[in-house]
Amino acid sequence: MAVEDAGQKVRVTIYDVAREAGVSASTVSRAFSRPGRVSSATTRRVHEVARRLGYRADTPYRLPSSTSSRVIALAVSDITNPFYFGIIRGAEKAAHDNDFTLMVADARESAHEERRMLERHLPLVDGLVVTSSRLSDTDLRGLARRLPLVVINRQVQGLPCVVPDNARGVRRAVEHLATLGHRRIGYVAGPEASWADGSRWRALREACHELLLTDARVGPVQPTLAGGRTAAQLVLDRGLTAVICYNDLVGVGLLRGLAAMGVEVPGEVSVVGFDNTLPADLVTPGLTTVAQPVTTLGETATRHVISLLTGKADSRDITAVLPVHLEVRQSTGPAPVRAASGSRSR
Repeated sequence: MAVEDAGQKVRVTIYDVAREAGVSASTVSRAFSRPGRVSSATTRRVHEVARRLGYRADTPYRLPSSTSSRVIALAVSDITNPFYFGIIRGAEKAAHDNDFTLMVADARESAHEERRMLERHLPLVDGLVVTSSRLSDTDLRGLARRLPLVVINRQVQGLPCVVPDNARGVRRAVEHLATLGHRRIGYVAGPEASWADGSRWRALREACHELLLTDARVGPVQPTLAGGRTAAQLVLDRGLTAVICYNDLVGVGLLRGLAAMGVEVPGEVSVVGFDNTLPADLVTPGLTTVAQPVTTLGETATRHVISLLTGKADSRDITAVLPVHLEVRQSTGPAPVRAASGSRSR
């Protein structure tokens, strides 16, 4: 935009705004075209300087409203999965501590429903925390251009993410089973669109390779009790003596399926879950599982999205990896002595 200076029109450029605001020209550009990629404090400063200097971007931009909803949306892939209970609790604590309200939304294990749900909630909230998303990386980056967003249980390049140390957890589970004499380790896979599923399968294959063990993949199955039950026959058909499951629900379902078929756990098959949710400690035998700090996952992600909103954090490309540990219970035991055929006949 041109302004009068000593009788002549002088055009205020993006570089003038950047110099006055103390930021780079690219930051000024993003503040106008992609405000979701710049902290709210920096965006406000850029627009204040631009207004004072008389600069206006070629594409009109409406200055963000001074009012906010002070609501954070937490999107989960399946609200009935106990894995999310701790995440919700941690996110609610972080929101409460910072005078925000938490809104929980359920994607029902559907990318289509997740996209529809997020679009519906965008005008109502100040920021998003998305857990175990089934959307593409491109979709998530598009959402992050519209408002601050943090991802849990998945890594997306260019976005802030909070993830458990899947590789370490799977490695500990494989080492535990190897110590018990199991030489072939199966993995009961979850949803193919799940980033966590892919990372756990890769970690299992790497651990088996390093420990000179054999790996086997079963599934995918639904990440539910029913999905675990359907895997029981598949595990027996593969002659597996030890398996690691995508999550605890699959693990508990597998225990039930094996019991219904008269298979002893851990006498004939050892089973390991993932997440250390409440059902893992309620079933008999108790489910050995990789314990995630689910409450910390939710709290860490929510505090970061609030920091982006309040201008206390400028980084939008960080990955926080939280430690996990193996919780050993009664569902794992020594490898059985097999007949010469090497498999159970049924």
